[in-house]
Parts: sequence; C-alpha cells; structure tokens
Amino acid sequence: MPFAATSLLCFLVAINVASFCQFWYDKHAARSGWRRIRERTLLETAFFGGSIGAMTGRQVFRHKTRKEPFRTHLMLIVLFQGIVAVACAILASGYLDAFAGLF
Repeated sequence: MPFAATSLLCFLVAINVASFCQFWYDKHAARSGWRRIRERTLLETAFFGGSIGAMTGRQVFRHKTRKEPFRTHLMLIVLFQGIVAVACAILASGYLDAFAGLF
C-alpha cells in the first residue's frame, strides 16, 4: 500500500476513534452534570472524516439521536462524504477516461 494511502487510512481510523470517544465523553458529561462538548465540535470532527465514529457513537450510547438540527446536519455530512467517496472511486477506477475526448 502506498505511503499516502496508508497515511490516509491511519488518519481516518484515528479521527473515527476520536469521534466515537467524543460521543462517549459527551454522554457521560451530560449524565454527570459536567461541561459538555459543543455540538459544533462534534459535527466538525464528523465532517473532517469522523462520520463513521460519530454515527456509531450515536447509536451505541443513544446520544443525540433525536436532537434537531444536529441529527439533520450529521446526516447531511454523511451524505456529502458518501457522494465524495463514490466520486473518488469513479475517478480512481478510470471509468471516466472514456469520456475524456468529449470535453
């Protein structure tokens, strides 16, 4: 595996673990009456690659599952990342090379 791909994979694993842990801590803080993690911080971590960890943390800890507009914003982030992932896969596969002469 090339260095760039390995680095990207390590980054994604780390940010998803961090995102999952943020949801655990925020749920624990909510129950304990401690200072909470801002919703913006949770969403930013998801946006920058931690959406799988965020979605998993939401379900495992049953945290922010009904909270609007947080839920909608997180779903939009997941949708956006899915579209980007599919676009990257198509570009990497060379599928669009057949259309290069058209443009």
